[in-house]
Amino acid sequence: QVQLEESGGASVQTGGSLRLSCAASGVGLHYYDIGWFRQAPGKEREGVACISSSGGITYYTDSGKGRFTISKDSAKNTVYLQMNSLKSEDTAVYYCAAGPPTAQALCNNEASADYWGKGTLVTVSS
Repeated sequence: QVQLEESGGASVQTGGSLRLSCAASGVGLHYYDIGWFRQAPGKEREGVACISSSGGITYYTDSGKGRFTISKDSAKNTVYLQMNSLKSEDTAVYYCAAGPPTAQALCNNEASADYWGKGTLVTVSS
């Protein structure tokens, strides 16, 4: 059993930065690929960025390319999402999830995730 807990969500202004954290407990992250997903108000949840269990492979969807960076600290059993140049359309609840497939497969198919956190809210306003 894996427990995931997101943190770092906040209200920021357009152009600002945030770093989200996904802390895992129960099982080491080296067993799972980890992904960041988000759900904006009135929209379906979508993948943003995913990282392989080894940390050596990252994958970004169109929503995460260019401004977001996913990384992993195995010693802390934590995955991060660095978000820069935030825009209003980045406003969403951000979730992390753990799953067995490749990072790309996880990001493109949330049904492949085995475990989910409860989410953290990011609000970007001008």
